[in-house]
Amino acid sequence: MDQPEQIRNIAIAAHVDHGKTTLTDNLLAGAGMIADADEATQLVMDTEEDEQERGITIDAANVSMTHEYEEENHLINLIDTPGHVDFGGDVTRAMRAVDGALVVVDAVEGAMPQTETVVRQALREGVKPALFINKVDRLISELQEGPEEMQERLQAVIGDVNELIRGMTEEMDDIEEDWTVSVEEGTVGFGSALYKWGVSLPSMQRTGMSFADIIELEQNHERQELHERTPLSDVVLDMVAEHFPNPLKAQPFRVPRIWRGDDESDVAESMRTVDRDGDIVFMATDIGMDPHAGEIATGRVFSGTLEKGQELYVSGTVGKNRVQSVGIYMGGEREELDRGVPAGNVAAVTGLKDAIAGSTVSDKEMTPFESIEHISEPVITKSVEAKSMDDLPKLIKTLQQVAKEDPTIRVEINEDTGEHLISGQGELHLEVITQRIQKNQGIPVQTGEPIVVYREQPQGSSREVEGVSPNRHNKFYITVEPMSDDIVETIQRGEASMDMPELERREALQEAGMDKDTSQNVEHIHGTNVLIDDTKGIQHLNETMELVIEGLEEALDDGPLAAEPVQGALLRLHDARLHEDTIHRGPAQVIPAVRDAVHRSLIDGEIRLLEPIQDVRIDVPSEHMGNASGEIQGRRGRVDDMYQEGDLMVIEGIAPVEEMIGFSSDIRSATEGRASWNTENAGFRVLVDNLQREKIMEIRERKGMKLELPQSIDYI
Repeated sequence: MDQPEQIRNIAIAAHVDHGKTTLTDNLLAGAGMIADADEATQLVMDTEEDEQERGITIDAANVSMTHEYEEENHLINLIDTPGHVDFGGDVTRAMRAVDGALVVVDAVEGAMPQTETVVRQALREGVKPALFINKVDRLISELQEGPEEMQERLQAVIGDVNELIRGMTEEMDDIEEDWTVSVEEGTVGFGSALYKWGVSLPSMQRTGMSFADIIELEQNHERQELHERTPLSDVVLDMVAEHFPNPLKAQPFRVPRIWRGDDESDVAESMRTVDRDGDIVFMATDIGMDPHAGEIATGRVFSGTLEKGQELYVSGTVGKNRVQSVGIYMGGEREELDRGVPAGNVAAVTGLKDAIAGSTVSDKEMTPFESIEHISEPVITKSVEAKSMDDLPKLIKTLQQVAKEDPTIRVEINEDTGEHLISGQGELHLEVITQRIQKNQGIPVQTGEPIVVYREQPQGSSREVEGVSPNRHNKFYITVEPMSDDIVETIQRGEASMDMPELERREALQEAGMDKDTSQNVEHIHGTNVLIDDTKGIQHLNETMELVIEGLEEALDDGPLAAEPVQGALLRLHDARLHEDTIHRGPAQVIPAVRDAVHRSLIDGEIRLLEPIQDVRIDVPSEHMGNASGEIQGRRGRVDDMYQEGDLMVIEGIAPVEEMIGFSSDIRSATEGRASWNTENAGFRVLVDNLQREKIMEIRERKGMKLELPQSIDYI
């Protein structure tokens, strides 16, 4: 731990069911941490009961192990991440703590949609990729491929992954070296995690194995000999030790990507040099609960040495937190250490009660790290109620804890109606959370039917609209227009925000297509909406601006159609008439005036309801192709592409999230259980005109709002 040049911090990431957790078990067995059973199917890293039952990873799990490479011992801190799209948030957060990502791809299925997502998440955080192609045994035993066909297929997988890496690194000016993976350089490994053998070009040269030998041993089912002659764990851990950067090499490159502070400062210098005696800087990437120790914050120590008893600041909170204990993870077990954890390591800390996933923890006040950008946003909501009123306080506390542990979950606690809403990435995400509340906390809860989250967005430019305060003394003049997708995306990715220096924000917005004058007058960004101050020299506006922004935020959180959040609106404040006397332009006057003006301008800009949609991919034998594509089309979806891959047909299309509820059982019965599919959130699109009014009324009724729309909404 004290020698940063010997440390490797890595994550294992892949599409669901491509074999990450089985591979991790192998590495643990190879490092002597679990007994080497006949078949590595122990799923040691899936520590929760529900993960074992469902056979999928839900929480990212950490483990530290040692591996000897070229006569030197290396410490490898590994994070096994989930592959299911609903738990993508865990992958994004894990990437912040590591310097290398081992991308695992199934040899038969090849690179899948989620593979693309995890590669993008890694590169966005400045994490270097390497590739392991798993389940090669299936090419030999199931598809009966010879050495040439096999190499062709593996080349195709490598080509696909490199195309992804190339496409994404082109935009990154700070990556000097070529990050594509190659067999010759030893950044690609092949093998079978289930049967515990693996090869790479360096290992084949060392052991004298050839593809022909592997095929022969695999066909004769001599898998034990294959495992003994070329054990998977040695091949992968050698690759990790040789090709992934150590913290000394990675931090100077990664820190400028994830931290916007002053690069001349002492803190910047000690993060760049991984200085164990420098200021303490720790980034919490994961918050977990331990029934005995309370909350545990896991994350990366970028500088200094974490020790128990230290008093540290947590970004965004007041006062200090006292470190109760520091340690490292060994699979499901946390080992507490009597000594400190120096810079460059992944540590588990208790006592940081104010930290959430994404907090910066330090011994001096400093600029926090960039917030961790989650690519997708919550699209499905469920209401949760405690069956007995006595459990209510406990339920509220648990929901607050859930929101702290998983920032991709949104929790809304409505004290008036006693209804608690949790929003997540998909049906499975919410099902897992509610199950855990019942099991771990012992609170019996009732959940409502899943509700889909909608958005509202203006479709055109409005005329100038006047908003008048209740006392008639203050007036605001506002217009609205829709923003381009490029600008909205720039804001969503956090590349333009109010936290950054004005010049950087202006440049980012101009790059995305905003004109120069507009970008100079940005007053506020709320969600993906922007307020532009186009006023000239109005008295008292400066001191009233906070209230204007408050009114604006209220109006945008509850759009005029169905009180759903507004997105992608560019609002301009052209003029304002304010009363001279402060008393007559207080919150009770300004907020309703602005709120009214914003809603009326949105209606004039023909605001419409948007629904969330998903990309759908179905792999199915050709005789069931018609039924499978019918399942998408019958759900207001559309099929974009159909092509053959191996002996299966692949159908790609999109469908609304709302119509996809219950899809899994329908597709199984339509294809006699022979289809495999996955979905990925693809943002929002305008709901078709003939469904607008019906859907708006449905939502208004559910929310207990008036059922008649304002008369000015005559275009729906």
